Amino acid sequence: MRPFRENVAVAIDGGGIKGVMVARALAILEDHLGQSCHDVFRLAAGTSTGSIISAGIGAGLTGADMHRLYTELGHTIFRKTWRSSCWPLSRYRYPLEPLKLALNRYIGGMTMGDFWSASPPTDVVITAFDLVTYKTLFVKPFKTREGYDKWPVVKAVLASSSVPTYFPVVDGRYVDGGVGAYSNPCYIAAYEACVILADAWGWDPAETTLISLGTGREPQGLSPGLAAGFWPWQWLGPVLGAFLQSADDQQVHLVDMFFEQLDFRRFQVDLTERVAMDDPSMIPALTAYGDELGRKMLNDETDRAMQITAARPQSRFLPPRRPGRLGADARPIG
Repeated sequence: MRPFRENVAVAIDGGGIKGVMVARALAILEDHLGQSCHDVFRLAAGTSTGSIISAGIGAGLTGADMHRLYTELGHTIFRKTWRSSCWPLSRYRYPLEPLKLALNRYIGGMTMGDFWSASPPTDVVITAFDLVTYKTLFVKPFKTREGYDKWPVVKAVLASSSVPTYFPVVDGRYVDGGVGAYSNPCYIAAYEACVILADAWGWDPAETTLISLGTGREPQGLSPGLAAGFWPWQWLGPVLGAFLQSADDQQVHLVDMFFEQLDFRRFQVDLTERVAMDDPSMIPALTAYGDELGRKMLNDETDRAMQITAARPQSRFLPPRRPGRLGADARPIG
């Protein structure tokens, strides 16, 4: 594995129980480096299950700690009941209380601002979607104007993880950050590193490594002629899957095009079967996929989405900066 640069960031995709593989891969990385994720990554951005791991990194949990959290609590959080079996007759399949209790046990009563005021500080970016304003939220520890610095970390993670129909809406308005375009938050992390932290901490993109971790690329494609016989409701799965995969890959292309000075590395594994986000019986298989993801990191075997190149703009894109305090920043992504 090529050495990391001076500043190191990580971005972690959504995917429910598939977070097992990322936690396992991070444990392998820690063994290789002889350091914890908290010591390595000063910026962690995550969506949904990625927000759990990003918050864990900021709170000082190791990859092994987070893998243990998933393996011990997967069956509790996704416990099969009448509600999950008959979910079209209820508002959601699983209550949030088991996940909330687990997060309180592992993370405690931290607020987002605690990440920023710690020594050393960690910038943790958590995405969520606000159904009232119909916008993606980027919950960060320094955003004082929006009040995100006062948000309990557990609230931010629950909001980011509340996949519609799987979990109830948080505070009557917040749902999974992957509802928008940021199930893969690598572009958010690149912007944060190259613009926000360039202002706040003096980060130089040419001295920054961004690691992007996916939660598995599901088998693609249909049998020839199969779609010709689809009924209207049968299109939902293929169309949604195509949208999500295209959106994930698009984020990779955007980082590669607009932040070329970054040492950007996207790692992903190809799944041999479809894995439901709420299937804890797949934890052993997902752990094995995590071993594969960890090996890819150590061998610098980046995802094939990075092999697609496009004409670059004449100059590296950096959104216009505005004067003023960081907490009152009004940039479109930051």
